[in-house]
Amino acid sequence: MTLHFDHLGSLVVAYGLNIVGAILVAVAGWWAAGKVERLSRGAMTRMAHFDRTVAGFLSSLARYAVLVVVVIVIMQLVGIRATSLIAVLGAASLAIGLALQGTLSNLAAGVMLLLFRPFRAGDTIEVAGKNGTVIEMNLLMTELANSDNVQVLIPNSQVWGAAVTNFSAYSTRRVNASFVVGLEEDVNRVAADVRTFLENDPRVLGEPAPSVNTTNLTDKTVELSVQAWCGTGDAGAVRADLMLQLQRMLHSCAAA
Repeated sequence: MTLHFDHLGSLVVAYGLNIVGAILVAVAGWWAAGKVERLSRGAMTRMAHFDRTVAGFLSSLARYAVLVVVVIVIMQLVGIRATSLIAVLGAASLAIGLALQGTLSNLAAGVMLLLFRPFRAGDTIEVAGKNGTVIEMNLLMTELANSDNVQVLIPNSQVWGAAVTNFSAYSTRRVNASFVVGLEEDVNRVAADVRTFLENDPRVLGEPAPSVNTTNLTDKTVELSVQAWCGTGDAGAVRADLMLQLQRMLHSCAAA
């Protein structure tokens, strides 16, 4: 009986030490994975002409690689040998694949996004019904910041499987606006005033030149369509200033 308890005590001590070691390895591995991710991201972002999107993706990949190694070490500590591990993984591969189907599709989509690069960090895009500025893309999801600076996380499978509108892809944008003028007003003078306003705005490009055209005519009003080209970064401000100017002009016409 004493021998039996001695043997049981030895097993408890041995497995207890293994479990404690596995816990310590898990904690240290989690810390090391985060450290590797931060160091690799910092090193890549300091390199000239290295895209932040790629840096985020590769640093995330490095983190998960460290975590895989940590899991293998923990399994070795708790008594699961390499041959047994291979057998278990082979038997459970179908179940794991079904359980992680969504995760694996996000991972595959992340790889495709990295290869084809439809957008970069800092671009303003619209995808899967959401729009905002790209902050980061990791292995599983894409992070956007919308116009209210609210975080939006979209799974990569939805990003890759949807149409992407990239508002930052080209250096110039066309600003469009339309407004209605009563026929009792001097339509030609109003159109000339709008054209002059745009030509005097340094943000508006001279080529193609701004245009003001008649798009819809009724028995009482005429609709004018305004088009002007500017830098992509100035498009929002130019359109806001144009709408404010049109409001002032229409108000002055009504007052007169």
